[in-house]
Amino acid sequence: MNSNQDKRLTRQLGGIAVFSISAGAMISSGLFILPGLVYAKVGPAVILVYIIAGILVLPALFAKAELATAMPKAGGSYFFIERSMGSAAGTIGGFASWFSLSLKSAFALVGIGAFATLINPSISVLEIKLIASGFCLFFIIINLISVKLTSKIQIFLVMMLIGLTMIYILRGSMSLDVHRYKQSIPVNFHMLFAAAGLVFISFGGLTKITSVAEEVRNPSKNIPYGMIIAFCVVLFLYGLAIFVTVGLLDGHEFARSLTPISTGGYKILGTFGSVVMAFAAILAFVSTANAGILSASRFLMAMSRDNLLPDFFSGVNKRFKTPHFSIIFTGIFMLTAILSLNLVTLVKVASTMKILLFIFVILASIIMRQSKILNYKPVFVSPLYPWLPITGIICYVLLLFEMGIVSLLVTGGFILASIVWYNIYTHGKTMRKSALIHIVERVTAKEIAGNSLGGELREILKERDNIIEDRFDKLVNGCEIIDLDEEFSLEEFFTFAAKRLAKRLHIDSRQLRDSFITREKESTTEIRPGLAIPHIIIEGEHRFELLVARCRTGVDFTETLPPVYAAFVLVGSRDERNFHLRALSAIAQIVQDENFDKNWLNAKSIEELRDILLLAKRHREGK
Repeated sequence: MNSNQDKRLTRQLGGIAVFSISAGAMISSGLFILPGLVYAKVGPAVILVYIIAGILVLPALFAKAELATAMPKAGGSYFFIERSMGSAAGTIGGFASWFSLSLKSAFALVGIGAFATLINPSISVLEIKLIASGFCLFFIIINLISVKLTSKIQIFLVMMLIGLTMIYILRGSMSLDVHRYKQSIPVNFHMLFAAAGLVFISFGGLTKITSVAEEVRNPSKNIPYGMIIAFCVVLFLYGLAIFVTVGLLDGHEFARSLTPISTGGYKILGTFGSVVMAFAAILAFVSTANAGILSASRFLMAMSRDNLLPDFFSGVNKRFKTPHFSIIFTGIFMLTAILSLNLVTLVKVASTMKILLFIFVILASIIMRQSKILNYKPVFVSPLYPWLPITGIICYVLLLFEMGIVSLLVTGGFILASIVWYNIYTHGKTMRKSALIHIVERVTAKEIAGNSLGGELREILKERDNIIEDRFDKLVNGCEIIDLDEEFSLEEFFTFAAKRLAKRLHIDSRQLRDSFITREKESTTEIRPGLAIPHIIIEGEHRFELLVARCRTGVDFTETLPPVYAAFVLVGSRDERNFHLRALSAIAQIVQDENFDKNWLNAKSIEELRDILLLAKRHREGK
């Protein structure tokens, strides 16, 4: 079995890579094939359909951005669903994510054929499949060698694609016929919504980047910004490209074309324009497939880490730092789909699964928020909560019914198969408590929840925020934290604290208590309402201890200030004076957080109290 060190991924992707993976995953059939099909249904209102589809993806975009900044780990949707709703739901979500994305990527490579015929009309179906397989093998190798190299190729593809699309928009805008924008087909909201369902799934690739969040530098900033900028740029390109194409083509010509952008290119630049836009389409499909292999393989890796798949799927190549088994398995599945399966039918099923996954992800964001887990700390917070997520769920449920009974039945069968796998292979292998259990815990017995998820989130936050432990962190990790429910006078509190510290320091507890009381009489150590830092110097060398206390009913340190509910008791020898001052400074920085008082009083366990101190933003030695 691989060690945890062998299963770690390195953070190599920057903001431009995040943008390129997100944008490249969206610009494919949604721009180069679907416009003609949608135009046949709604006419020039196709422009409005693309805007509606873009708006529909926002709830899922914001939910994933929030979850990814709180839990930037490999697996994206799977990881969020598993941690919020448990392993059974996670198994369904993981398989659905991998299956959906792998098929979409295979379809993208086969989609090259529609445009390859514009460049070489004599190309055969077998040759198209062989070309698609060749691209698939190429990107499998690139993904195996380096995620950084994969991202560089993706950046190149996306930037060239955006450049060619902008040339098409600018040149095409000089040849528009305003009469072609007249709405000749009567439409209603249901027609627009149904048509938006066709286009909506094209935006689904936007959130692929969350599956490689563990490999993104500064994920708290790069993931939400990269996704949002990619969404805005692609929606802008979609809208303008469709607007220009409507103005270039006659209605019957647009409705019958499976390659409307290339047809538009022919209108403005002749055969050269058609070939250039066909080349742009090929770039789009290739970039979608490249991003798909990169993202889909991480679902298998994440599931293996959680014992939902065999252990070898989580292995990371020591030389290249890539999940080689997961990439190879994903690539083999895609090659099989390209060469032998009916992709058109399966892609519709994959689209249905994608919508279902969006519902699950929004539910995951709601559950994580309502769980009130202290260590769930997203940097980006989904706006308009809870109305936007609820609206998103309602819209996605309506979109599911637009996908047809066959797709729903096949999806239902896929879910059933995932449940069977969970019960046969994985049931009982993972003991992690989901965030849903924490919601149950809030209204039932505290013993139900446990602290496994909170502990895992703590480690994720330390990695996300690049927290490197200094001496004060080690002191907090080893110190005693007590939670006092009873009423204590000041003398009783010092007596209690002195007994606990005396055991660790091997000195007389009465001497300690008297020193605390004497120090308090000289001047109070309550530095602000509710917070006190009693600290004394003792004899000896290399001696330093910390005792932290939460006093729920409060301890009266003075007659003029409110009772103390947070006490940091410091004891050190004279040679530790410098560290004594650094510890005081660290505590001062921790308690300055505007949410400290609320979090301190609401923490549900000793470990949550400890996490408040360990995860606080402060200056650390060595950084």
